[in-house]
Amino acid sequence: MLQQILTDMFISPELLAELSEEQKQVLFIKMREEQVRRWKDGEARLEKEDATLTKPKKASVKSVQWLEGMDSDVWVWVMGDHPADQSYDQICDDIIAQRAACQAQREAEELRAKKEAELVKRFSSVLMDSELQLWKEEVERQEVERQEVERQEVERQEVERRAAAQEQSQQEKREAEERRRAEEEVRRVEQKRKQEIYMDLREVREERDDQHWQDSVRKSKAADLRRRSIAKQTRDDHRRQSVKALERGRVAAVTKAFGGDRPALPPKPKPRNLTVTSDTLNPKQGVRRTLSTSSREHIIRWFQEEQLPYRAGFQKDQSRIASWFHGIISRQEAEDLLSEGEPGHFLVRVSERILGYVLSYRCKEEFKHFLVDATEGCYMLLGHQIRFTSLAELVEFHEGEPITMSGGEQLLQPCGQKPSGVDYADLFT
Repeated sequence: MLQQILTDMFISPELLAELSEEQKQVLFIKMREEQVRRWKDGEARLEKEDATLTKPKKASVKSVQWLEGMDSDVWVWVMGDHPADQSYDQICDDIIAQRAACQAQREAEELRAKKEAELVKRFSSVLMDSELQLWKEEVERQEVERQEVERQEVERQEVERRAAAQEQSQQEKREAEERRRAEEEVRRVEQKRKQEIYMDLREVREERDDQHWQDSVRKSKAADLRRRSIAKQTRDDHRRQSVKALERGRVAAVTKAFGGDRPALPPKPKPRNLTVTSDTLNPKQGVRRTLSTSSREHIIRWFQEEQLPYRAGFQKDQSRIASWFHGIISRQEAEDLLSEGEPGHFLVRVSERILGYVLSYRCKEEFKHFLVDATEGCYMLLGHQIRFTSLAELVEFHEGEPITMSGGEQLLQPCGQKPSGVDYADLFT
């Protein structure tokens, strides 16, 4: 189940609700490590693909040559560095004036050619007399006068433009000077005000009670210490449980169960007022396993076809159903049963939300619920590393060893059924 969650990088809300706080922390760390591993693998794959797809660049046939000066260096001209250089506005105005003069000259030439064509057309067959000659001279004279007037107008506009540019330059200089003085005044006032505010805040800070700030720092340090303690206790718990399993010889049994062939089914127990047919012991290949379901019929079918052949819920000697085993009951129903006992009471119930089990435990002031992963033909608490071949072995192990070092949840007394009747009858019928 944990491997499938890490493969999909998703956990359903129903499954998450069954996890305890310690199991949630372990699952979060595992998912984070899986994300980092996938990212590193992707980066390595992209680097490998880039290395294989890199092609040599073709030599370019184009070239650029720079104009060199007398010093054999690249010739560079910066506009405005030379005293004779005009400003950008002056250059733009000169260009505009030249364009206007060229445009007027072209229009005059076109008009002159048009008039000349008209005259040629009208008087091509008649000799020009003295009046025509005088008229032509008058037209030429008017054209010269017009050009002279245009030239004078352009010169006048140029003088006015230069005067305006000079006046604007002086105005900009005066404005820049005023701005500089105003900026100096603002900076001086700002420095003075800054010093005054600093002194006021310093006095307020010295007078203020910093108890709240100290409490926040203390709580932050305590939370950090608590997280480190939980992580250390989890590592110690895993190491201790692994050593304990080695001492009891469970590692060899698990290696044999998963390394070789599937073990033969244990003998069928004697019926105790319960009807268990042989048809229910034969797993059907048509059932598709899922992590989460809301169908009670689906959970019963899963238990009968996949868990009952392994005598799930029976005592270790398989003589009868264990007193701590319960059927498909909710979290609230489990807490109601445990509330009648003392701290240390526990039960193992079939989850009503997922295909698995939940170990419910009563503490002094609360109830804890630990999800039991029942995939791959073994049983283990989610987030732990020790696998057990049956639920009875898991319960027996934690009767002597606490589930977590931080909580010290040691299974002391099983919680039995209600006097009114058992809650697991539908699982065995």
